[in-house]
Amino acid sequence: MFRTNKAAKEWKNNKLLMLMLLPAVLYFIVLSYIPLTGLVVAFKNFNFRDGIYFSPWTGFDNFRFFFISGKAFTVTRNTIVYNLVFLVINNLLQICAAVLFAEMAGRIWKKTFQTMMFMPYFISWVVVGVFIYNLFNYEYGLLNSVLRSLGWEPVDIYRSVTAWSILLPAFSAWKWIGYGSIIYLSAIMGIDRHCYEAADIDGASAFQKVFHITLPLLVPTIIIMVLLSIGRILRGDFDMFYQLVGDNTTLYNSTDLIDTFVFRSLINSSDIGMASAAAFYQSTLCFVIIILVNYAVRRAHKDYALF
Repeated sequence: MFRTNKAAKEWKNNKLLMLMLLPAVLYFIVLSYIPLTGLVVAFKNFNFRDGIYFSPWTGFDNFRFFFISGKAFTVTRNTIVYNLVFLVINNLLQICAAVLFAEMAGRIWKKTFQTMMFMPYFISWVVVGVFIYNLFNYEYGLLNSVLRSLGWEPVDIYRSVTAWSILLPAFSAWKWIGYGSIIYLSAIMGIDRHCYEAADIDGASAFQKVFHITLPLLVPTIIIMVLLSIGRILRGDFDMFYQLVGDNTTLYNSTDLIDTFVFRSLINSSDIGMASAAAFYQSTLCFVIIILVNYAVRRAHKDYALF
């Protein structure tokens, strides 16, 4: 009864704010919470005649098939390794870009460079994939056409594991550096200007102000961004991997993620049960990892934890 009265009082005092929040609440209920009931497919031998809720139960058979397929360890390893590389490289470049923008003199130049770095965020991976294919194609790609004209041997990029281990992090950084730098730049703009004025009076150089004021005060924002990234460490950038690498069997062992594996399971074999089991496994590991990392951060510094 007390909770009901408290909720009614909260609604009465903040009715306008509650109404503003309502679309976001409905969004998550309809698109995130209601679909959770579909997780039962991972434990069923799904068929279209009986549907999601009336297909026969198979217990953990779909998970067993996923693990004995020999792909579970490979796709999990690739997903974690690539996301860790993306996390480190992207955040370092985003912080460097934000610091550079904050220290850059001249409003016009600053806005110009910000716009140029932010533009890749709006470019579809489909467009990038077409561009990359025409650049690296073995037969008629721009790169190999130039190499042949110079009398050199062409390079088959689409069969080179080493090349894609460099290209994928590079394109991920190119795509996200502008978006992430804006978040860090906002945090820098929120730093008390008196700290920099005091440093100027003490004769501190620009580098000293960055290393002794800006970066230490950015630590809470960096930790939050890292925690949010770790929460998605088992969710690969499906659009990027599928549009750039595609169905290249030569690169499966080195670039196949859980997301691409699930997609191919649905498209090629229509094995909805195993695909759902892989997705369930992916979500469970994401949950466990974010809980453990947040717990470690809370033990180190309670104020920096997400919850």
